Amino acid sequence: MIKGNLVVGQSGGPTAAINASLCGVIEGALEHFDGEIMGMVNGIEGLLNENFTDLRKTFKDVKARDMLIHTPSAYLGSCRYKMPKSSVDSSVYEKIFKIFEKYNIRYFLYIGGNDSMDTVYQLSEYAKKKDYEVYIMGVPKTIDNDLNGTDHCPGYGSAAKFIATAVKEMHRDTNVYNLNSVLIVEIMGRNAGWLAAASALARGENCTSPDLIYLPEAPFVMDEFLSDVKALVEKQKVVIVAISEGIKDSEGVYVCESTASGAVDNFGHKYLSGSGKVLENAVRNNLGFKARAVELNVFQRCAAHLQSKTDIEESRKVGKSACEAALSGTTGKMMGYVRVKDYEISYEPMDISMVANVEKIVPREWINERGNNVNEKFVQYAKPLIMGEDYPAYSDGLPCHIALEK
Repeated sequence: MIKGNLVVGQSGGPTAAINASLCGVIEGALEHFDGEIMGMVNGIEGLLNENFTDLRKTFKDVKARDMLIHTPSAYLGSCRYKMPKSSVDSSVYEKIFKIFEKYNIRYFLYIGGNDSMDTVYQLSEYAKKKDYEVYIMGVPKTIDNDLNGTDHCPGYGSAAKFIATAVKEMHRDTNVYNLNSVLIVEIMGRNAGWLAAASALARGENCTSPDLIYLPEAPFVMDEFLSDVKALVEKQKVVIVAISEGIKDSEGVYVCESTASGAVDNFGHKYLSGSGKVLENAVRNNLGFKARAVELNVFQRCAAHLQSKTDIEESRKVGKSACEAALSGTTGKMMGYVRVKDYEISYEPMDISMVANVEKIVPREWINERGNNVNEKFVQYAKPLIMGEDYPAYSDGLPCHIALEK
């Protein structure tokens, strides 16, 4: 271990488990490291602005760390900063490495999803090119579960638990009336349908919903959808449909594009919203049934009152494992999950070049031939991830959170 300081940041969309990974990084550093433990406020933008917070001081007490893991969203704040390739524009890298030198930063950990892992990759390559001794590690995070290499992603299990719970509760609600009705539940997921697929976990214990599930991995055919809905309503009156926001037709056109604004984010991704409303109108106008669309939206990623214990424990461990790996001299890697035996996880560093900018989708063989449901293979994969409950402390009837003082 070389002398120097450690910096950690969070980036991209927050989750109910991202702070558990941050807690793991902090605990790994507290246990094995005597340098400064610096938090980047708002990710790489915080680093560029030299906006840091002292994590050793704030989280030396175990009570504060326990509150951190039950606080949703990103404690350090987040950003969506697109790193240019150093071969095109090296100025931002030159600035970052000058800041590394100024604060004697020798360990860099970044918690995030696909775009964040690209940042880890770019910084690792630049450090190698400049022969600067800094150990850079990625810590996976995304409710979308679409990071390559790792069996699953921290945050996905808790989001899946929330989605399955919400669908099960909506099943109870929609079945109180003896009316023909269709409820469409729109769930996050641009090109990977892991979240919408998790709705299948609601089935069981007198709950048959959702009746249909549509993911981006299988082309959406409107006529088939209407035919399936009609047949089910005639049989059972009430139908619940779960869809990914990014469902698209055989030409790759998003169903929601007729209502979308066309705006894109910093990474060129279209803002998607409205697929559920499109299907609601199609059901009402073509079949004449009562129809309603519900968009779960940000609840999927911030419902810390319904965390999966498995997810939180694994997220904490993967953060600690990543920190320990960096401190022992590992760089240019992401710490990921490897599933062994029936359900047991080992934590292993994965080459960041195999992770960055690669999107993992739901295997087509886990979706039925018609493309309107998932099969038992998916259920067997996902069910262990939602097991157990890990409740926060409560005060005055509400969960207790910890927030960064700004």
